[in-house]
Amino acid sequence: MFRFGRNSILIGIACVVLGIAYGALAPVFNYKIEWAGVTMLIALGAAMAIMVAVLDTGHE
Repeated sequence: MFRFGRNSILIGIACVVLGIAYGALAPVFNYKIEWAGVTMLIALGAAMAIMVAVLDTGHE
């Protein structure tokens, strides 16, 4: 089975979670939601996680 770098995958997942939290908590703190920021954080996290998986698979 594939073995991926845990730390790198966690960084990608953290970006996705941060984007979701930013979008969900902005109204609670009376901030205007910047949808571009939410979208880019989620896309960045997903892209990082996928790229780490691809690079780690080719590494072994």
